[in-house]
Amino acid sequence: MSLLDLEIQLLNKDHLSALLQLDEACFGGLWTMEGYQRELDSPNSDLLGLFSPVSGSKLLGMGCFWSILEEAHITILAVHPQYQRQGLGQALLYSLIKTACDRGLERATLEVRASNLGAISLYQKFGFKTAGRRRRYYQDNGEDALVLWLGDLQHPKFHTTLDRWHSIVSDRLSKSSWKLVFK
Repeated sequence: MSLLDLEIQLLNKDHLSALLQLDEACFGGLWTMEGYQRELDSPNSDLLGLFSPVSGSKLLGMGCFWSILEEAHITILAVHPQYQRQGLGQALLYSLIKTACDRGLERATLEVRASNLGAISLYQKFGFKTAGRRRRYYQDNGEDALVLWLGDLQHPKFHTTLDRWHSIVSDRLSKSSWKLVFK
């Protein structure tokens, strides 16, 4: 079986239109062009994109985190609805955590809708633990957010964990005919 390449790369201003299209498809227009431009301009923000050459280099997914002191605050993780349930979310989350680790950050955190069981399950597979709840966090419907944390990114054993996750992600992607490459 031939595997299709998936490329993870840092996004730049040339990707603004694709970011807005993906945001609209996933969230109905959560962030504005100005919001994405701020992320791209900020030295404390890493905005990663997931592309496949076979899709005409269409942006299939995105993930972002802010570097705040020793912490990676994951602000967004999205996969286009046409490409969900194929392991692409795992690939993006792995890439965000690896990038944070490579940057020397100590831990990662995020908020997730309390009802988003699929996302919560994904984060738990990658070692995130629930640390709290933000009541009525989401403005659109007043839903609570769970606060999730992952620590010890700089612990020597964490590199072994990263290697294991890379294998898990690669195996999952290959079941959907994908292969992850970094640019």
